[in-house]
Amino acid sequence: MKVKVKIWIEDEEKNLIFGGGKTEVLELIDQTGSISKAAQKVGMNYKKAWSHIKILEKHIEDDLVFTNKGQGEQSGSSLTPKAREVIQTYKILQYDIKKYADARFKELFLKDNKEILNTKNIKEGQK
Repeated sequence: MKVKVKIWIEDEEKNLIFGGGKTEVLELIDQTGSISKAAQKVGMNYKKAWSHIKILEKHIEDDLVFTNKGQGEQSGSSLTPKAREVIQTYKILQYDIKKYADARFKELFLKDNKEILNTKNIKEGQK
């Protein structure tokens, strides 16, 4: 058994500003140079990926994605240095919180090397 945590950043009005989904989309834009290809790789439609970028643009003062329309080598999308900094910082936060949550879970839920929360062993077809 293990603990799972999900981390996101909200503004004062509780708008989701940054989290795992936006991080994944931005990283794939960086890898592929394309919003469309990033959306395809993450398994979402282009409109959803574009909405992630629009939310970032709406709530964050710094530009995170440069988009060059057209065709050829000059077209496509890329991340700004600020975007890379935000991704790296978010991943550090995510790692630190996960590490703490894992350690704290073991402290609280493992007593004398025995789990205090036991699950039923349900085999496929016996539900």
